[in-house]
Amino acid sequence: MAQQMTMFSKAATANFTAVRPSKAQRNSAVVVRAGAYDEELVQTANKIASAGKGILAMDESNATCGKRLESIGLENTELNRQRYRELLVTTPGLGEYISGAILFEETLYQETRTPGKTMVDCLNEQGIVPGIKVDKGLHPLANSNGESWCSGLDGLAQRCADYYKAGARFAKWRSVVSIPAGPSTIAVRDCAYGLARYAAIAQNAGLVPIVEPEILLDGDHDIDRTLEVAEMTWAETFKYMADNGVMFEGILLKPSMVTPGAECSRRAGAEEVAEYTLKMLNRRVPPAVPGIMFLSGGQSELEATMNLNAMNQSPNPWHVSFSYARALQNSVLKTWKGEDANAAAAQEALIKRAQANSAAQLGKYTADGESAEAAKGMFEKGYTY
Repeated sequence: MAQQMTMFSKAATANFTAVRPSKAQRNSAVVVRAGAYDEELVQTANKIASAGKGILAMDESNATCGKRLESIGLENTELNRQRYRELLVTTPGLGEYISGAILFEETLYQETRTPGKTMVDCLNEQGIVPGIKVDKGLHPLANSNGESWCSGLDGLAQRCADYYKAGARFAKWRSVVSIPAGPSTIAVRDCAYGLARYAAIAQNAGLVPIVEPEILLDGDHDIDRTLEVAEMTWAETFKYMADNGVMFEGILLKPSMVTPGAECSRRAGAEEVAEYTLKMLNRRVPPAVPGIMFLSGGQSELEATMNLNAMNQSPNPWHVSFSYARALQNSVLKTWKGEDANAAAAQEALIKRAQANSAAQLGKYTADGESAEAAKGMFEKGYTY
């Protein structure tokens, strides 16, 4: 018996030796990332993902910003866009609740009405990290179910380098997935791969990439279907990011909350939205990711804040916070009305919403004192950014 075991051991050792890779092969399989900006990327991501803080998304294209201005009777001119964006970035005390602001390209290079002082200067004075929208928008995806693909990879490396020189330290790329359209396999994969390539390019230029595959609210599907599609989309996105060598410690995510479609007859309360959303995140998002900065996606100001608060009632592996546009600015626009005399009141409205979402990030928000206006939904079917 002992002889048989010895013979077996020798044979096993011989077989192991025969297939064991050489030292050169073993060394070549070890990949150590040492990018020029790695330390800075981690620092920037963690600064943005600070306790009680989130992101002000003010990166609407000039056309979309124009729609907002037209809703209060203002013409879409560069001066009016400058006036409105200046109102936002000069809000006193904003840096207490906002850690980052996403800008459109025009705003990144734009001066305020004070000569020599830029929008970026105003943000930096309050400790708010300037960011930049880098995608070039959505286009019809051939041979799909009427779905879209996001453009902007051509020339992205140079643009990111230029944006870094202009003061930006993080970037955003928004792609979308439509549940009523399927979604098709090619649409989900194109969305995920485009986000991964963008993230790798942005990191190599020193910009923390915000990764945003938005699951659109359009449709009458239930919350379980949203969960299914969100899990599928994030699985593809992280797979391609890993393939492209993206450093997860130097990214931020901007997901949709897991909710029923906007036209679903059965609505979900904040606790159910939190349960489903956290279930999706725990199944798909590595704890190495510093922050989850949710988009509001057409929810009312009140709904977006209550859902965020519900998600922060127990500890999470990541900083769970907000990156809101309409859910921070809707009341601001309606208060301002394009009149300089209303600027201070509009800035107070912005602080109120920022403060509410800061409390929600800490799990301490209450809806006491909220207005009926804050509860009004902002969903727009077929919304373009």
